[in-house]
Amino acid sequence: METSIRNHLKGKIKEIVLGDVVCEVEVDTPAGLITSVITTRSVKRLNLKAGDEVYAVVKATEVSLEK
Repeated sequence: METSIRNHLKGKIKEIVLGDVVCEVEVDTPAGLITSVITTRSVKRLNLKAGDEVYAVVKATEVSLEK
């Protein structure tokens, strides 16, 4: 699949925390652990499970830091 998003980080799913409506999907990448919150419907549609190789696709319009 082609997209205009340039930030693709290849990794493996470490853990999926299932919820009724949304899930947390933890992806271990060379840049570190990335957590994505996606719908439970999407997890089921994509048949995602721990150990699957995926791409974390990041598109951020703003990054804020606080200390």
